[in-house]
Formats: sequence, structure tokens, C-alpha cells
Amino acid sequence: MTRAPSFSFDELLSLIAERTAALRDAAASATDLGGRVPSCPDWTLRDLVTHVTEVQNFWSVAVATGPSEDAPAVAAPPPGLATATEALLAALRAAGPEAACWTWWGSSGTPMTAGAVARHQVHEAAVHAYDAQLAVGRPQSVPAPIALDGIAEFIGVSLGSSGEWPHDPARVAVHTTEGPSFELDLSSTGARLLDGPTTARERIRGSASDVLLTLYGRLPLDRLRTEGDRTVLRQLLAWPPLG
Repeated sequence: MTRAPSFSFDELLSLIAERTAALRDAAASATDLGGRVPSCPDWTLRDLVTHVTEVQNFWSVAVATGPSEDAPAVAAPPPGLATATEALLAALRAAGPEAACWTWWGSSGTPMTAGAVARHQVHEAAVHAYDAQLAVGRPQSVPAPIALDGIAEFIGVSLGSSGEWPHDPARVAVHTTEGPSFELDLSSTGARLLDGPTTARERIRGSASDVLLTLYGRLPLDRLRTEGDRTVLRQLLAWPPLG
């Protein structure tokens, strides 16, 4: 089960622009783009900007290409980040939220549509904006509405595409200080969100931003309050492959 996005399609496009602008602003304030990004230690700030530029350039091509069995080839070198963002937004607007296109998350049950791409790109930009802000010494929390939607999207897409849970079956409850909670069932059929009262023994609690950034490997588990077997929680955080 995947929760529907919390934002309209137009709102998703605005948030892509907003979060990418936050990343660009952080990078523009840096005295040295060769400085390391603490949350992505193999990358410099320049590498981070290049990565987001390439990602947005790729998805603009994927959305414009439409349905495909294989990922589309991107022949042209990526433009600057601002240009890549505008191209992505233009491609998404032209396609509309229901337009089908290639995505890597087909196995999750999440729609392979431009709308799902827009949602995912909000959260990619939001997490990488945090990376850039951290690199220049001014980390900011992910805005709570974005972070709450990002938790649900992470569970539905990243965990939902990770295949069979490789450990003993488990249930994990995620509680946010802003109110919404999520219960995650982990089994041989993979990961899925559950509705109704939670029966999970393992729980994590924190702000939506802290939970999202922990799920994405940007913050340590110790940043959150936990209950139950921390081994299960560490297994969960180590499970999905993250870029």
C-alpha cells in the first residue's frame, strides 16, 4: 500500500523549484565547491550539484520520452542546475500527472507516471538541499509537510522497490511529533504500509524532518527515540540501496 501524495501536481512542481533553489543558494554561498559534503562523504559540494543536475536532466528526458521498457538514453551533456530544473518542470507540465513514463520503481506498485516522478523529485531535491546546507555549515530542517510526505513516499517507493525483506518478519511503527504515524510491515513479500491501530513492538519517534533524514541515511538512529529491538531498526535503515 502506498499513500497518496499530500500535494497537488502543481504544488509538487512548485516544491521542486523551491527545494532546488535552496540547494543552489547553499552552493552559491560556499567559499569552495571542492569542500566535502559530510552527509555524502565521497562527494564534494561540486559533485552534489552535478549529481542533482544530472538527475533532473535525466528525468526531464524520461518524462518527455514516455513509456519505455528501458531507461532512456541521455546523449547531451547536462546543462547547469537552474536550466536542468526548468527543463524538468517544463517536461512535467507538458506531460501532466497521469502521463506514463519509465521509472525504476515499477516493482513497488507505485504508479509509473509523471506525477510520481514529480513527487520523487521533490524529496530528492529536499534531501540534497539539506546536504548542501550541511556542507556550508547551515543545515536546516526539511519543512514538515514535505518531510511527512517524504516518509510515506520513501516507504512506498524506496522500501517498496527493495524486494524481499531479508530478515525475520517484523513491524515497525514510525511516529512523528507533528502527529501522523506510519506502520510498516516487513516480510518475505517486501515492505508495505498498514492502516489501523499499530501492533508494532519496534518504534521510532522524532520530528518528520529527523525521521526522513534518518531514513535517507543523513542522520544517525540515535537522533530518534526508539523502542523495541534496535537490531531490527538498524536492519531497516541498512536495507534499501540509497544514492
